[in-house]
Amino acid sequence: MSDNLSAKPVIAILGGTGKEGSGLALRWALGGYPVIIGSRQLEKAQSAALELNKILGKDVVIGMENNKAAEKAEICILTVVQEAHQAALQSLKSSLQGKILVDATARVDFRDPKPPAPPSAARMAQNLLGEQVRVVAAFQNIPAHLLKKKLGEPLECDVLICSDDPQAAQVVIDLAQAGGMHGLYAGGLDNAVTVEGITSLLISINKYYGAKTASLFISGLGDRG
Repeated sequence: MSDNLSAKPVIAILGGTGKEGSGLALRWALGGYPVIIGSRQLEKAQSAALELNKILGKDVVIGMENNKAAEKAEICILTVVQEAHQAALQSLKSSLQGKILVDATARVDFRDPKPPAPPSAARMAQNLLGEQVRVVAAFQNIPAHLLKKKLGEPLECDVLICSDDPQAAQVVIDLAQAGGMHGLYAGGLDNAVTVEGITSLLISINKYYGAKTASLFISGLGDRG
């Protein structure tokens, strides 16, 4: 994938072969972004990319091993399960330098959802990776089942975006918009632990009401254009 193919930044979705990563990949690819699916296993990444391209009807997503995907991208999205979070960050540390890393980790057990203790996953990521990586927390509350519904149409949900770097946060707000969602800046990385906790609420709501797509919408902001 060449940067010359698009004026938009290249996005790498690291650990992106699951439902959340593939759903985000579809929406951004439809929005004209060059997208790389990353995995620890090259064959798994390539297989996921092939399936996404079949859905899209064109070859616009490619698969790479995680570190190579990170090196090729300007914006990286981490969508690994919580148990793999720290190990993934350690293995990707050198490849992420100079990048924006969007950490979508919510440290919540689906079987017994409870809010996690601080610090936030994104704060841990920032501490581990260092100041040359601009960490943003986002997309923890977006249901994977919702992302693949009504592709090309907006979703009725908000993305709470936390970062100590407001400029990096704005980049991710724009990404959310390109994916049919509405991004809202919600403060620094320490606030992201609250956003992770909201995931436990949404899981509990889904379980009680037999749903899969409960999401978040913030009212009272007037025209959010």
